[in-house]
Amino acid sequence: MTNRFRDAMQLMRSSDPQKQEDGFHSLRPYVADQIAELIGEFRREHEDHGLRCWLLELIAEARSPEALPLLTEVAQYEDGPLRDRALEALTLLGTKEARQVLWRIRANQPIR
Repeated sequence: MTNRFRDAMQLMRSSDPQKQEDGFHSLRPYVADQIAELIGEFRREHEDHGLRCWLLELIAEARSPEALPLLTEVAQYEDGPLRDRALEALTLLGTKEARQVLWRIRANQPIR
């Protein structure tokens, strides 16, 4: 984990809304390079719903096939905001596999 990523995550966890925004926006240019770290943070975070939404938004911006398993999982959540972000991320990903997942979800078929 880079110092930049660690510092940005610290800002995103701040109680100061401006620092949270600063942390989020400081990561945006580097999401493709930090996809594994973003996925890891998403999986570890269970308390701050807003942070989870932001992490998923950054993961979506990366448009990385590495995120497909996570996006597939989250797209099936009952949590509407997270599910909606995952569905949008799958659409942005645009791979054959992502389109298959979207089709199965829309057809209410089990995902393998």
